[in-house]
Amino acid sequence: MAGQEISKEEALSRHGYRHACHIMLYADTNAKLFGKIPIKHIVLMQMRFDGLLGFPGGLVNPSEESLESGLSRELGEEIGAAIPVSPEDHLSSCFAPSTPHLITHFYTKKMKEGELREVEKAAVMTAADHGLEVMGMVRVPLYFLKNGGGFPAFLSHSFISNSRSQLLSALGVLGLVSQDDLRAAVARADKMRHSETQ
Repeated sequence: MAGQEISKEEALSRHGYRHACHIMLYADTNAKLFGKIPIKHIVLMQMRFDGLLGFPGGLVNPSEESLESGLSRELGEEIGAAIPVSPEDHLSSCFAPSTPHLITHFYTKKMKEGELREVEKAAVMTAADHGLEVMGMVRVPLYFLKNGGGFPAFLSHSFISNSRSQLLSALGVLGLVSQDDLRAAVARADKMRHSETQ
């Protein structure tokens, strides 16, 4: 059952489960790395207190607040910005792969590049959890470098729970990275991780 997707409605009808909501904030960009490599999209994740990569968000109590208002509250604490989240931003719900009796709800929200930059500033300047629960925001490098750098190298890092699969799924569903490029990046990242353990 762990990792199995279910509808949000079914998830909320389950008794004895806790709920965690996280969100991928992203924007389009015309920026280029070194003036020549198109970045195309800015996708935000965060470095957590435990050294793992994840998405902003946290535990929500559906008996006291909606999933979306709870997620907005968590965003205020973690990134210092009031970002409204709507039911339309919901992408998936599933049983957490590593924690029993926890259901994770994943959201995505497209913003303008300028708005996303303001979020990055707020995460450092005003977020109550900066330097405590959250070490800082991180941009996902969606480009590929010849030596395996960029996206494959990023995917070789350690992620909390199912955040790596949430990232890959969202990038594919939203069309930010082609399915072929996703498969190639995962294969390269897995090869990097395997070589490190040898």
